[in-house]
Amino acid sequence: MGSLRVGDVFRSAQNRDPSVARIDGYPNIHHVTASTVLAQIQLSKGINPISKAKAAGGRRRPAILIRSSPWKAGTAETPWHDVFDLDNGHVRYFGDHRVDHTVPVGTTQGNAVLLEALREHQATTPEERALAAPLLIFAAVSRNGTWKGYVEFCGAAVIEDAKQIEQEAKGRPFPNYRYDLFVLDLTPEDDQVDWAWIEDRGNPELSATDALLRAPRSWRQWVEQGHAVLPELRRRTTRGGNGSGRRSEDDARGSMAHFPVPRRPDASDSASSAPIGSLENMTVGVLMDKLRSLKVHQRNGRQSRHKPLALLWGISRVATGKPSIAPWRQFRDEVGGLLAEFGHPNSSVTPEYPFWHLQTSQLWDVHGVPAQQAAKVHAATFDRLNPEGGIGRQAERLLSDPCVRSEAIAVLRETYLADIDQHALMERLGLAGYESASGIADFAEDQVTGAGPAARRTVASSRIVRDTELSAKVKKLHGDRCQICGLQLSTRFGTYSEAAHIRGLGRPHNGPDELPNLLVLCPNHHVQFDALAIYVDPDGVVRMTADGSRLGELRPHPAHQINAAHLRYHRALCGRDTTGRRPAPLDRKPSP
Repeated sequence: MGSLRVGDVFRSAQNRDPSVARIDGYPNIHHVTASTVLAQIQLSKGINPISKAKAAGGRRRPAILIRSSPWKAGTAETPWHDVFDLDNGHVRYFGDHRVDHTVPVGTTQGNAVLLEALREHQATTPEERALAAPLLIFAAVSRNGTWKGYVEFCGAAVIEDAKQIEQEAKGRPFPNYRYDLFVLDLTPEDDQVDWAWIEDRGNPELSATDALLRAPRSWRQWVEQGHAVLPELRRRTTRGGNGSGRRSEDDARGSMAHFPVPRRPDASDSASSAPIGSLENMTVGVLMDKLRSLKVHQRNGRQSRHKPLALLWGISRVATGKPSIAPWRQFRDEVGGLLAEFGHPNSSVTPEYPFWHLQTSQLWDVHGVPAQQAAKVHAATFDRLNPEGGIGRQAERLLSDPCVRSEAIAVLRETYLADIDQHALMERLGLAGYESASGIADFAEDQVTGAGPAARRTVASSRIVRDTELSAKVKKLHGDRCQICGLQLSTRFGTYSEAAHIRGLGRPHNGPDELPNLLVLCPNHHVQFDALAIYVDPDGVVRMTADGSRLGELRPHPAHQINAAHLRYHRALCGRDTTGRRPAPLDRKPSP
């Protein structure tokens, strides 16, 4: 039993004798993963679950091994194209439903296992997450003149999201699932996964807590704090390396760690997807800088809203799981309506302008315009050709992170659209809830009646159930004193304060109702916090969003540990996240 190092290539041959250490010059995967507890692993399929163990605390699956091969991608047998962006800790992986399957989507073995794992990964308590199965990612690679029987280890992952989608093969549409996998940082473990951890997870004599002892630090941190901490745990490397610098030149040449997006049929005679070149290694900082510095027309001292509105439309597609690239005619109708409603009065409704010229931002791609017509494009050309355009692949990858997406929306609103009715704009874009920290409830219906001296309103609503005991506990800890200003409001029969959720429970934030996601505030500061007028910086200083001026310092309590990832998410909603800087934990002792 050994370790799997990111970037190492293993032989997975028909000879599965675990006593053989190396085959054809490469480590034998069955030797490395040999176990006295687990059955021999399988890598014959794309999705290879290890059987569950009846362990203390509940049944748990030791791991799920994912294998992806580029060799059959796009064929009738495998019509999808998995995308491995390991440099930025993201894998887009497709399930195993095929066009010839007659069973309901989600019931094939692979999809059923991954959907079960998704439910485990979305668990709300550390105890439940401790039972969740880690995903171990492998990519098929070519060695010794063949593409059969060699796999490269790519890391451990958590399922961020899954969408039911429609694909096509043999000219027929069929449903399938698409999974977005979050690849974890293994730097503290020297980019290795100790197979003893997987064996411990399958040992029925060990509790879930005991089985965590040999887990990577990032996995343990995720188990403890959940999805809110994921942005701090993402694997990031430089392109062409595995982060440890140990890959041989031969391995680097043959690696398929980043599967390329297939060329479009019209790629040979189309204009470049970005006139000055799309960025292949975009970072969050670069993304935000480009959003703040869009080249927009100005007229009578007013900035055009065409490009910002088009980008918000594109971000809304990412937020709702739609394809980032859309046909021109759909863009024309939908963005044209936005420009008519939210553009400047007397401003021309010209969706063709942002559709084409947003390419200069390096955040937007257009496909399907022949090179000979690229210099004289106009609406009639687009109507005839119906090209496709939208958020580029690298920007889409970054915007799939809820924290990054929240900040991007805030930057566009603040920089270009501050004088628009924010609620109406967000509602119109399908981004309702991003304009406040609390988010929105699922639904509310009301009916006004004339009974009584004043009109009465009958309301039917779907409301989030909050833990009132938790709120009472945190307010008691702080003695009903605001953590920002220290105010303790006196009432006739006692004192009063409010428990504010840092990451709101409503959509789209979907924060947890737990103590590390709560602050105790006075009513005034609660309103300002929810309205994104104030935020807490990584050092615990409370600042005004408008100008960054210091308002005070968040007062901690030793029995109230605040989740720094939730504070970062709130800063992102305010457009004030500090890119590339890990928020400092709020574990300082209270001031005397």
